[in-house]
Amino acid sequence: MLASEVRALFAVASRPEIVSLAGGMPAVDALPLEAVASTMSDLVTKRGAVALQYGSAQGDPGLRARICDVMAMEGITDAHPDSVIVTVGSQQALDLLTRVFIDPGDVVLTEGPTYVTAINTFAAYQARVVHVAMDGDGLSPDALRETLGRLAAEGARVKLLYTVPTFQNPGGITLTQPRRAEILEACRRAGVLVVEDNPYGLLSFTGEPVRAMRADAPDDVVYLGSFSKTLAPGMRVGWALAPPPVTARLVLAAESAILSHSMLTQLAVERYLATQPWPEQLKEFREMYRERRDVMLDTLAETMPPGTTWTRPDGGFFVWLTVPGGVDTKAMLPRAIAARVAYVPGTGFYADGSGRNAMRLSYCYPPPERIRDGVQRLAKVLRAEIDLRQTFVPRHGSTTDE
Repeated sequence: MLASEVRALFAVASRPEIVSLAGGMPAVDALPLEAVASTMSDLVTKRGAVALQYGSAQGDPGLRARICDVMAMEGITDAHPDSVIVTVGSQQALDLLTRVFIDPGDVVLTEGPTYVTAINTFAAYQARVVHVAMDGDGLSPDALRETLGRLAAEGARVKLLYTVPTFQNPGGITLTQPRRAEILEACRRAGVLVVEDNPYGLLSFTGEPVRAMRADAPDDVVYLGSFSKTLAPGMRVGWALAPPPVTARLVLAAESAILSHSMLTQLAVERYLATQPWPEQLKEFREMYRERRDVMLDTLAETMPPGTTWTRPDGGFFVWLTVPGGVDTKAMLPRAIAARVAYVPGTGFYADGSGRNAMRLSYCYPPPERIRDGVQRLAKVLRAEIDLRQTFVPRHGSTTDE
């Protein structure tokens, strides 16, 4: 079992003098907290005998029906509540799915880079994580086909392709629709189940939500969703939508893991969706995060040294920054903390230790003025690091001891 590089930063990054561009924490203070409090109070006073009792491992039927309505916003119009299992965030859904499908030594394909805690989950079940290259359009179908062919020649058991195709964590990149079709076809031919993790899909800055991969391949995709980014992570409510035989196995795995989920939080989410103007709240979130993204991108353009590159996300929480000059972002992190700014080094998002010249920046939590301050501090640290390396580069013919 591995420690998360993001979680390891929380104790330091939570200090008030440090601008944290590290954790992907949503700005829950933008929620109508009075409405949330009222919902919780009504539940306890009017439905306490249900809300405070055990529930089923599959989750409350009313909430599962609401979840189907949410997924319809991303083109998934054929979902049935019986094919949905409610989980403790989408992270538990991923854990249960890995537990059901993975034997030690099985291969899980992922984007490179990919979500850090997914790597840790696969490692805990002794899977072999193999990264597939991506570019500005997302996961490369050519690289996927090449990887599948190579692994087949090796006799490897490839069980899953794990992907965050929309506003990816950590890259902020969105997989294009033509590539989605190619990837689904390649996995179908190879007998590989696609796991579509989509916690950011409703946080688009450019218009309508991106159509989910699951909408076009109901038998080949397990879809993972969460209310952590669009409502509140403290509720710990996520879900998986899977073909019925898979759903049945996930329910059995959930029963042995936790017996049942919190009925209080499930019913609170269901009531909130039923009684509050949730689409309007989503619109407020999108506008708020778009403003913060713009501040980050503008400040990066103003301050970063030549040769630095970064992604331009159309939604979600993250920017992926690649640094020049042979700088090791993990080695640089203590100096950034000393300058009162935090980020996540790129190595945390690779199973093989790659990504030393990259970092993930998050714009979701700090207000705009803090984002600007944090990026300015980071740029100074990076410039100093580049200058330091140039100063101590060995001259031609000299030894490294010089």
